[in-house]
Amino acid sequence: MDESLEQFLQSHHNLMPIRYSYSEIRQITKGFKNKLGQGGFGSVYKGKLRSGRFVAVKVLDKSNTNGQDFINEVATIGRIHHINVVRLTGFCVEGAKRALVYDFMPNGSLDKYIFPREEGGNCLSWGKVYEIAMGVARGIEYLHRGCDMQILHFDIKPHNILLNDKFIPKVSDFGLVKLYPVDHSVVSLTAARGTLRYMAPELFYKKIGGVSYKADVYSFGMLLMEMVGRRRNANPFVENSSQIYFPAWIYDRFNQGEEMDIGDAGEDEKKIVRKLILIGLWCIQMTPADRPSMGRVIEMLEGPLELLQIPSKPFLYSPENMGTPKNASGENGAGPSTVHDESGSELLLHSTSDSLEIIPLNASAD
Repeated sequence: MDESLEQFLQSHHNLMPIRYSYSEIRQITKGFKNKLGQGGFGSVYKGKLRSGRFVAVKVLDKSNTNGQDFINEVATIGRIHHINVVRLTGFCVEGAKRALVYDFMPNGSLDKYIFPREEGGNCLSWGKVYEIAMGVARGIEYLHRGCDMQILHFDIKPHNILLNDKFIPKVSDFGLVKLYPVDHSVVSLTAARGTLRYMAPELFYKKIGGVSYKADVYSFGMLLMEMVGRRRNANPFVENSSQIYFPAWIYDRFNQGEEMDIGDAGEDEKKIVRKLILIGLWCIQMTPADRPSMGRVIEMLEGPLELLQIPSKPFLYSPENMGTPKNASGENGAGPSTVHDESGSELLLHSTSDSLEIIPLNASAD
């Protein structure tokens, strides 16, 4: 893979950001002194270029650097320039050592602000929540329709939405992206990919419909639900959970003519919350064909609340009510598939004809 990776980078040299040596990466990060965070694919450090500009440097774990994820990220972000997509300014490939250099986002990731009790951040105003939702939608729409290739992210979640000093959101982390021709309405996928709780049901169940850009729409809908609810949605795979599945709970309230309690918010703020909830419910419809495109989502965000109808109730999918799940090959029947939980840890999904077992890869099945 190292040889093919080097060939790829050389053949696309003119399209690539700056290439750094590993010693330069060490200098930029001052010996990896200031660690910003860690995910399933590596650690992120704060750095400073000679120009004085601050950057975030993602150093990939050797166990996860099989080359393909790295190619995905460099090839995808390296040629993207959009206000709502994080900018890749450089990279490093030196033997097994690999790193990605991004613009530094001083306000960190969105989860710090929508889960303030867990992450220690401050709550955002509803007006700012709306602006961030709009920015994320525009970023995803650009990936789907604004490039030479159709770019499907497959991992839209709060942790992967970064905020700059003005709280402008940037879609980040392109390790799971897949690129397809823009005219492909349904795409081929050999295994389910993404983070549980944000993954569209068609990634598991073939009978629902083909995998497409609508998988990102579903993830965006779950993101909206968490932005409004300011709590993590209950994992739909966990049985006997004490957590309330927020999308179903809020749908029932809306259907009964009740509003979500948001304290002493004014009428304009209440309209924002209702609009975001309605759009979120449309985005997480079970069948891909029932979900709007991201372009349509932007129109809904920009348009008047009065034109938005309540969609069908979001169906809490599970192996018992969805029939035969797909295996890792995308076919019906038994077979394993690897995904990630919200912490970035790898999980093995082992499906049979009537169940879906979730196994941490560092644990053994019974």
